[in-house]
Amino acid sequence: MSDNYYPNNSNQPVPPHPGQQGGKLVLPGPGGQQQSRRSPRSSSQPRHAEPVYNPQRGSQQQQSPGGGPAHNMPYGQQQHAYAPPAPPPSYYPQETPMPGPGMGNRPGMPRRRKGPRLRYGCLGALAVVVILGILSISVFQNVLAFGSAISTQAPLSTQTGYMTTSARTNLLIMSYGGSGHDGAYLMDSMMVISMIPSTTHTSLISVPRDLWVQNPANSGNYSKLNAVYEVASNNNQNPVAGGDAQAQKVSTITGMNIKYWMTINFAGFQDFIDAIGGVNVYVNDAFTANYPANNDPSINASWTTVHFNKGEQHMDGARAIEYARARYVIDNPAEASDFARSQRQQVIMDAALGKLQSISSWPHLYDAMNALKKAIYTNISLADLGLFAKKMDLNNPHTAHIGLAVAAGNVLEYATASDGESIVLPENDDWALIPPYIQQRLYN
Repeated sequence: MSDNYYPNNSNQPVPPHPGQQGGKLVLPGPGGQQQSRRSPRSSSQPRHAEPVYNPQRGSQQQQSPGGGPAHNMPYGQQQHAYAPPAPPPSYYPQETPMPGPGMGNRPGMPRRRKGPRLRYGCLGALAVVVILGILSISVFQNVLAFGSAISTQAPLSTQTGYMTTSARTNLLIMSYGGSGHDGAYLMDSMMVISMIPSTTHTSLISVPRDLWVQNPANSGNYSKLNAVYEVASNNNQNPVAGGDAQAQKVSTITGMNIKYWMTINFAGFQDFIDAIGGVNVYVNDAFTANYPANNDPSINASWTTVHFNKGEQHMDGARAIEYARARYVIDNPAEASDFARSQRQQVIMDAALGKLQSISSWPHLYDAMNALKKAIYTNISLADLGLFAKKMDLNNPHTAHIGLAVAAGNVLEYATASDGESIVLPENDDWALIPPYIQQRLYN
């Protein structure tokens, strides 16, 4: 190695660097004149040198802070050729600063330990996942409990192959006033929803409550069709027996194979609508009707007047039930029929189901399920019922709306029972007229 890097005479004094005289640092002043100030270090202090490449020797030399090569530096004071450069002496701080915002890890300072923060972040994410998992399990358990409460079937079971069949599936929807109403368990309306799951073709068949039928079957005793459930269930003490009897009677009348039924208690359904914040309903046709001032005439037997304008409007539970149940229409005869009332009830149910699909209703989901437990009961599983509701297509222009009614071209006529009450019978008392009338109008 050259003596320029390692001089033999280590006692030889170090020559002053260019730009420095003795112990002074010479700086250029105005006009190129030199100004000097005493360096904070004495000339005898060792100076840091940075490596400089010497093209003639193919190696690196050290350069002094003044700019020249560091020849003849005392051996014990020389730095390694690859030592990092040091800033000028005048820039050395008096104290070592603590790292602050944006400073990062400075040379000579301990590196920040990121392990604990990373671990805490992972634990936080894990906690969120666990909480969501618990909530999901809780929601799932509540849904299963709800399905068990409203149905005779296990919630996730199926009687229809999860609505994949191409066979027509018929569901009888029956609604009644419920406890506190006059005639609490007399059916207010009955509608068969007939749907082919594989094609979603849907038909609605309204069956009038005033049809005169044997009740119980083959007993020789007669009543209106709306009383079959009341008698068979013993005033709702046995809802399964009531539902089965009503479905069987409607099957006999219509010629349709009705396996499934669902009852809707309007008292509970009103609470359900309030639980989800009301519903938005489009009223297709304006009408005015007389309506009981109180559901229980023993409390108040007087009547009030309700009116509905055509168009979109928001309804709370009480208003929605008035719209669904109004029978004594005084200014629009088309809205006075059983079929019109069934259609209004279907509109309310559609609006309620649509509201449930809205995110804004999710915080009220538990309240809605608790209210709905008191409002509906069925012999179809929750899984099948959900798929049935999802697949039925009520907005298709081909969806059939079939109403059994007393009208021209229909098959029913008014009659009078032996006790003098007004009833409805098939024309000429021919019950065989009804099944073909329906079959010809179904959406196949």
